[in-house]
Amino acid sequence: MTIEEAQKQVDAWIHTYGVRYFSELTNMACLTEEVGELARVMARTYGDQSFKEGEKKNIGEEMADVLWVLLCLANQTGVNLSEELQKSFEKKTKRDAKRHENNAKLHKI
Repeated sequence: MTIEEAQKQVDAWIHTYGVRYFSELTNMACLTEEVGELARVMARTYGDQSFKEGEKKNIGEEMADVLWVLLCLANQTGVNLSEELQKSFEKKTKRDAKRHENNAKLHKI
């Protein structure tokens, strides 16, 4: 599925099952909440914390939740994420063409 297809599929789902989009501000708060949930699972999986009883290692599910809300926000604000991601690749390539290659910290193991 392309990013454009994902944006369209989320929009179709919202209009079929979700009644309407939450407000942009509510979705921004939801995005923050979802990122926090992803951070919790990452901390328990790769950090020093352990899972509480009943918690599950669901990194993919939490990442998908973050993406879902981001796609909602893009749809609501008229952002074509495919185009914006391409622009981001171009910007980072121009800006960072040699930056990371020349970063001694990245060559340490």
